Amino acid sequence: MEIQTIFLRTVLIYFVVFLMLRIMGKREIGKLSLFDLVISIMIAEIAVFVIEDTNKPLMDGLVPMSTLVLIQILIAFITLKSRAVRVLFDGKPSVLINKGLINREEMKKHRYNLDDLMQQLRQNKIINVADVEFAVLEPSGKLSVVERKVKETETKIEEDTKPETAEVNDGIKETIRYEGLPLPLIMDGKVQDENLEKIGKTRFWLKNQLQVKGVRDFKEVFYCSIDHRGRMFLDRKR
Repeated sequence: MEIQTIFLRTVLIYFVVFLMLRIMGKREIGKLSLFDLVISIMIAEIAVFVIEDTNKPLMDGLVPMSTLVLIQILIAFITLKSRAVRVLFDGKPSVLINKGLINREEMKKHRYNLDDLMQQLRQNKIINVADVEFAVLEPSGKLSVVERKVKETETKIEEDTKPETAEVNDGIKETIRYEGLPLPLIMDGKVQDENLEKIGKTRFWLKNQLQVKGVRDFKEVFYCSIDHRGRMFLDRKR
């Protein structure tokens, strides 16, 4: 009898939760904000308690779940009328890359590191920070990316497509030979020596490249990368 009761409760709670999510609307399914996440977790927890404890009356679970749905609907209605309330519950977008420059302070504010940024850029099919004009961290945690327009870079195509060259000890110019994703050379002021080894370069070479761009010390650089064509992206600490 207990197994049968658990089975029937599970089926009933399933349809109840399904109905509640339908009532809450498509917005909560498509864009899960912090407020929506809290509501969803609480409904799930209450549903589990009702299913596990067969001695607990169903109304002890249905009433709080219905209350949470009513709260959600009420708050959603209020946020339609008031932007201040909407920002309070949903938060507001944060610009992480603005006109090609990484906003370090905004990343620090959200405890968002460079690895997180690189991962979400790849998920947006962007492999190089240099190709990004704007990147906005939405309240849902998703990164929205606007790529640089072709017109802005077409005057530099010839220069950018040339492989980077550097003087070696014997005076012969050496071309970077690397195929793959852009390699971070400096992250938050720290040189990535293993990536320098992949392109056959040294810290001395990197320092010379930075000095050409007006950077005297590695610690002045927040992020620096190089792609397979030898095109270097540099973002300084501000």
